[in-house]
Amino acid sequence: MTRARAEVGDLVEDADGRHAIVTDIRQDTDWVLRPESGSPTIQWETDEPDTLHVIETRTERLSREKTT
Repeated sequence: MTRARAEVGDLVEDADGRHAIVTDIRQDTDWVLRPESGSPTIQWETDEPDTLHVIETRTERLSREKTT
């Protein structure tokens, strides 16, 4: 599934190669990310959403987690 931009809950790879979950999109200008695993209090932002590569959408992740 390909979308123009990552949405909240998607697993993405950022421009630095880090895997992250999109936790918030602020005013359609800043994407807030947290690590895929580990501390949920660590977060960072990007104002360049086109640099985020969607690895797995939120829907796909939830579906996979239900089957495991």
